[in-house]
Amino acid sequence: MAEKWIQGAIKKPGALREKMGAKEGENIPKGKLAAKESQLRKEAAGDKTLSSAKRTLLKQIVLARTLNKMGK
Repeated sequence: MAEKWIQGAIKKPGALREKMGAKEGENIPKGKLAAKESQLRKEAAGDKTLSSAKRTLLKQIVLARTLNKMGK
């Protein structure tokens, strides 16, 4: 149980996959994640702010990339 605490902490598993258009059981390409993250960061550059949905998407992408690094 203690080893898999992160799975319990993720409130909506699969939400990023749906937003990125990947099918269930299929990995989201790292390049696609990086491109979307870059796009969102450019939109937020300077004094601009992101909408709530885009801010959530950016947080999900960052978390996915972080968790991917932890698995190695």
